[in-house]
Amino acid sequence: MDYLLDYDPNVDYNFTSDQELFPPGEQTPVFKHEPTCSREALCVSLAIINGGIFLLGFCGNALVIWISGFKMKKTVNTTWYLSLAISDFVFCAFLPFSIAPAVMEEWVFGHFMCKAISFMMFLNMFSSIFLLVIISVDRCVSVMFPVWAQNQRTVRKASVLVVLAWLLAFAVSIPSVLFREVQHSLSRDICINAYTSHQHSHTIIAVTRFLTGFVVPFIIIVICYSIIIVKLRSNRMTKSCKPFKVMTALIAAFFICWLPYHVFILMEAKSSWHGHDILPIGLKVTSSLAAANSFLNPVLYVFMGNDFKRRFKNSVLSKIENAMGEEGRTTSRYLSRSSSMDARASTHI
Repeated sequence: MDYLLDYDPNVDYNFTSDQELFPPGEQTPVFKHEPTCSREALCVSLAIINGGIFLLGFCGNALVIWISGFKMKKTVNTTWYLSLAISDFVFCAFLPFSIAPAVMEEWVFGHFMCKAISFMMFLNMFSSIFLLVIISVDRCVSVMFPVWAQNQRTVRKASVLVVLAWLLAFAVSIPSVLFREVQHSLSRDICINAYTSHQHSHTIIAVTRFLTGFVVPFIIIVICYSIIIVKLRSNRMTKSCKPFKVMTALIAAFFICWLPYHVFILMEAKSSWHGHDILPIGLKVTSSLAAANSFLNPVLYVFMGNDFKRRFKNSVLSKIENAMGEEGRTTSRYLSRSSSMDARASTHI
């Protein structure tokens, strides 16, 4: 995570004089950094949690990629979920490069990886939220204009939208590369954000990320789902919101995981919060919570697909297929029923 690569300048790290470790007369540094993570309960706990997130996220998303990419028929819905799984899989693959330096309290992977890890974190965040926005708009259009959607909603167009979402996510993630630097401090290298080009660059970037990666997408998604609920209830074409439960769970998980992180990043940008003990602790905890979103998605695919009793009777592969295919089948039935109703209405006119 972004903060796991940083080291708070306000934290008092333990250092040992090298004069005690080397014989007299040898040229040695003045101080030698002594990691304290193994003696801190919070650091050890977060390292274990992030290790679990890596294992679950890497394996879970790999399974979703295999099922949706190679075992299922290619549809608009599988295109959406495959793209989300790829985003989370790549992020989880890079996560160990954040866990190790957080435990060692030293960056050992070089300048390129310092920039690359931060870039991958924000690429995952922005690509996920942009894809969720596209899916929400797609659901809304399918409900509002069922006949048009049935004719125009194709896998090729969905793939084009996915590529555009990734390109936009790539563009807005570039600042994480520009401001990420490796600096040498007190006998060890650290990977930090160096906001030195402009007086307010830190605040500008934090606010921009909050607006583009949270506020604006949240407003669009809420509007889309409000329209969907009103339309479905007014037409009385469904007695529940079951077709949208997987998507709703994915969106809820994303915002629950990422909102606390954005709050603390905005607090960090305000100089008045520096020196408070809650800031470094909050950044560490919320960074791990944000990372958890990458393994929650495949879990939701499995446990939101079928009724509880049938989950234990089907294989894991069947669960995932049913979870991702259920929305497509229900949406198709809704589109077909809407088309027939429109046709009957036109004959009366």
